[in-house]
Amino acid sequence: MIRIETGTPGVVLTLPAWLHPDVRPMPTDEERVRFVLALARRNIEEGGGPFAAAIFDERDGLVAAGANLVVPGGSSLLHAEVVAILAAQGRTGRYALRAGGRHQIVTSCDPCAMCLGAIHWAGLARLVTAAFSEDARAVGFDEGPVDDASFGYLERRGMTLRRGVLRKEGADLLEAYAAAGGVIYNG
Repeated sequence: MIRIETGTPGVVLTLPAWLHPDVRPMPTDEERVRFVLALARRNIEEGGGPFAAAIFDERDGLVAAGANLVVPGGSSLLHAEVVAILAAQGRTGRYALRAGGRHQIVTSCDPCAMCLGAIHWAGLARLVTAAFSEDARAVGFDEGPVDDASFGYLERRGMTLRRGVLRKEGADLLEAYAAAGGVIYNG
């Protein structure tokens, strides 16, 4: 649940204890995507949506992990990418994660329109995804106005993209979630 307090400005986000993984180095995109897909599976088991994301620093490894907390958190803003960005910003103490172009976000699925905006504004240098937007749409999620032009905009702004890493595994996860009766909260 979202809690609003008066006083010192800031955001307080309490993450599930399991979302603080102690992990080994993951130097390849495939290893990072497997990690994020494992987080998404765990999130489903814990009552969340079928999406996860993580932010990595190219020199220091995992900075923060995020999972879709829309349903358990009671907020449409708590997409995995936004949660990961908030956690990374909290951990680094910076609202802009530009830091010499070292930070990247790895996601279980192409980001929706809101998350693409958040990724842009966070100043991430690279985006790596598993499932495509059409895989999420195929099970009923409404990704908003996301198309090739959306990703082209990020590239023109200097972001490097690699989409579809382990796409089948990402799409299979979405299909299994929907088949099991998972909540399609924005369809």
